[in-house]
Amino acid sequence: MTKIKMSPFARKVIAYVKRIPRGQVATYGQIARLAGKPHASRAVGWVLHACAKSHQLPWQRVINSKGTISFHPLTAEYSAQKRLLQKEGVEFQSLHGLNLNYYQWKKS
Repeated sequence: MTKIKMSPFARKVIAYVKRIPRGQVATYGQIARLAGKPHASRAVGWVLHACAKSHQLPWQRVINSKGTISFHPLTAEYSAQKRLLQKEGVEFQSLHGLNLNYYQWKKS
């Protein structure tokens, strides 16, 4: 089996996503900035898509800058992400959004 070579950016994304505490969230842009590429928020999404299962990432803890889940609300992915976050104690203040000021991870 051939091992896929991962970019330094992807390795950093994985490392930071693994550090997001239970019950907190980070934005795609926040992870991109921490990984050294502030304009690469879409790339963070691609890394999550490609590596969530294989690296056992808490992918549900990464949301968009509006404090909402990026999947369409009528999809199974949206329901799964919302359910996993609620299971961790994250409360949604509106039908789709949460309070980023309260739930956003303050990396230390």
